[in-house]
Amino acid sequence: MTAPSELDDSFHVFDTTLRDGAQREGINLTVADKLAIARHLDDFGVGFIEGGWPGANPRDTEFFARARQEIDFRHARLVAFGATRRPGARAAEDHQVRALLESGAEVITLVAKSHDRHVELALRTTLDENLAMVADTVSHLKAEGRRVFVDCEHFFDGYRANPEYAKAVVRTASEAGADVVILCDTNGGMLPAQIQAVVATVLADTGARLGIHAQDDTGCAVANTLAAVDAGATQVQCTANGYGERVGNANLFPVVAALELKYGKRVLPEGRLREMTRISHAIAEVVNLTPSTHQPYVGVSAFAHKAGLHASAIKVDPDLYQHIDPELVGNTMRMLVSDMAGRASIELKGKELGVDLGGDRELVGRVVERVKERELAGYTYEAADASFELLLRAEAEGRPLKYFEVESWRAITEDRPDGSHANEATVKLWAKGERIVATAEGNGPVNALDRSLRVALEKLYPELAKLDLVDYKVRILEGVHGTQSTTRVLISTSDGTGEWATVGVGENVIAASWQALEDAYTYGLLRAGVTPPA
Repeated sequence: MTAPSELDDSFHVFDTTLRDGAQREGINLTVADKLAIARHLDDFGVGFIEGGWPGANPRDTEFFARARQEIDFRHARLVAFGATRRPGARAAEDHQVRALLESGAEVITLVAKSHDRHVELALRTTLDENLAMVADTVSHLKAEGRRVFVDCEHFFDGYRANPEYAKAVVRTASEAGADVVILCDTNGGMLPAQIQAVVATVLADTGARLGIHAQDDTGCAVANTLAAVDAGATQVQCTANGYGERVGNANLFPVVAALELKYGKRVLPEGRLREMTRISHAIAEVVNLTPSTHQPYVGVSAFAHKAGLHASAIKVDPDLYQHIDPELVGNTMRMLVSDMAGRASIELKGKELGVDLGGDRELVGRVVERVKERELAGYTYEAADASFELLLRAEAEGRPLKYFEVESWRAITEDRPDGSHANEATVKLWAKGERIVATAEGNGPVNALDRSLRVALEKLYPELAKLDLVDYKVRILEGVHGTQSTTRVLISTSDGTGEWATVGVGENVIAASWQALEDAYTYGLLRAGVTPPA
């Protein structure tokens, strides 16, 4: 299980997604999920992966057994988590300490009480016995050939209440052989200046090698982690995407990016930082949570620019409005098109979409005005790149891109006396010189329209069989009330290899949906390389 490492042991990136991160509300990891996440984290290049508490529950016990057999770790070392021995017992005879050894993990993290009130109220033992528990458990595990880290739970609250005792726990763990003693802001209530001052003092007074574990209850977990590094901490404990109990933990990705790109510390193997965005999104998929669009470094909006003034500057030099090159973390710059767009925004967006505007200022001006006119009517193009590309091509080519001409459509919803409902849609259109009439039923009027359009077109355009509607959003626009309100619909469509969004606006949800569906099918055919009829 020993993993090769390109890095020295002077600084540790320690991930606890599988243990602390799994405590987030809404995350319920199977063993297969934990194995998948462990592979992603190892691929990213973290030094240590805390896999859970073997012996505490069957799932974590199974995870360690399977990880030994199924994962060939290239960069990371697997860590088992557990507690110090029970009061009045001996570590060599404690069943949960034995379970840590039986997990096969070469590294073990022990949680120890460092707040005097927790010792007396939670453990129901004396302060001296707690120190003995720490020393006995650490020395026993070291004698068994394990590397040992000690998490000092509630350290900063304990330090505030009784600094000498909190430091005694750190000193005891270090003198017993702990490789790193981690100061935990378990309640997440600390601020960066406080963290930095305490870590510096504890380092000076104990001489122990220190790490930091920060919760995000004040929104400062990443800043607190970096403040601890400034004060001399050499292990950072984080979770992927900041997952964790309550509002979460220090987010692994901005911490690592800051260390590598801002501090100049090499904490990942060569080339791994460029995989950060991919790894972040892959782990989000495993835990079944939508990736945060506005997450620093890895969010899809992290390098998205909307204002025309920004775009003008970026056209000259992207660094004027970006703190790093997004490619360093595997992300990309995006230009958002909205009624705030200027000429530079349109030119850069055209380049991004592969549409050559040829320096045509008149064309660019028309597109700018068209966007502003359409957004005034309720359209939004920053969230619907596919619809914008179709608009851009229509202006550039002097006519809309058309694979079919719609003669008419209708959707019917029928309420029946027995309480059931029926939804039916009929589409009449022309395609490749043929007039086609198609009718289909669906589980709602929009679904019926979607199916009728497929029935009408799939024989002539078999490429449409690959398309799936994967998301559907409706918004009633402000300014008009009640049943006369204007409706905007955003539809996301996939062909199995990529995804695109289209927008429609109408006096009702069905009319708006029809526009978005038309654009979705048109863009799907364009993406598939189908040449439109002359």
